[in-house]
Amino acid sequence: MPEGHTVHRIARQFARDFVGHRPAVSSPQGRFAAGAALLDGRELLSSAAVGKQLFLTFDGGQVLRVHLGLYGAWDFLGAVSPLGDGSSAVASLGAPRVRRRMGESERAAELAAEDFPPEPVGQVRVRLATESTVADLRGPTACEVLDPTAAAAVLDRLGPDPAVEADVLGAFGRESSTDPGRQVVEAVTKRRTPVGQLLMDQAVVAGIGNIYRAELLFRARLDPHTPGRAVPAETVRALWDDWAVLLEDGIRTGVMLTREDLDAEGRAAALADQSIRHWVYGRAGEPCRVCGTHVVVEEMAGRKLYYCPACQS
Repeated sequence: MPEGHTVHRIARQFARDFVGHRPAVSSPQGRFAAGAALLDGRELLSSAAVGKQLFLTFDGGQVLRVHLGLYGAWDFLGAVSPLGDGSSAVASLGAPRVRRRMGESERAAELAAEDFPPEPVGQVRVRLATESTVADLRGPTACEVLDPTAAAAVLDRLGPDPAVEADVLGAFGRESSTDPGRQVVEAVTKRRTPVGQLLMDQAVVAGIGNIYRAELLFRARLDPHTPGRAVPAETVRALWDDWAVLLEDGIRTGVMLTREDLDAEGRAAALADQSIRHWVYGRAGEPCRVCGTHVVVEEMAGRKLYYCPACQS
């Protein structure tokens, strides 16, 4: 499942290439035809991510809410602006010859100029198209048009996201917390639920998925089975602060690189090689990079949980 950094990058891609335009909106698949008709030809005013949810606000107050879920992804095609971090293979390509897939992982390739605009491929739920750029959405868990009140109600169900600016919430009539970290501390320390489960609860903190969950807990040397109420407040606060650091790095690079022990050369290698990016995630049965104990994987609330039983005891 795409985690918070990916959705923030998608929001920034829309901000660069669609905000201020009046895209043609359609549903090649047909399942979103009524919603597409409500948005077709309206100016896109803003693009924002909160946790794993994308909110595209159009003229007239219509808000397209998208949650990619386990299988969703956006394809951006044509004149696709580089995100400016130097990490993308499309940074040097000119329009309109780019295809960028943004979902669980990013992939980029060239398009021949004569291939634009391309015909929809597969089950495209919704297509947004300007004269030079196309965005195709496939396989989302949620794709719906909301009014501002309904969009605000969705936001009310989400916990804090350290990458969300105050004006994003303000656009929906919501005030941002003056201390979102404290809000997370209170949400965690009053619960008996294991902290490993709480970090995946989007009402507690928005945007953390399976990879970031496992890596945050390892970096804190915290047993994921510890009840929230047994975790010291300063430890929860440190988790929040660490999440802010990892999220910012993921947004900038497009990569979930969670090892803080790497020098510049090691970091460059990890950006290119997924197998060396993480402490414990995806490494079941392999030796812990710190103590040598075999990394354990088990199921917690229906999702795989990776941890080191020695370092996190």
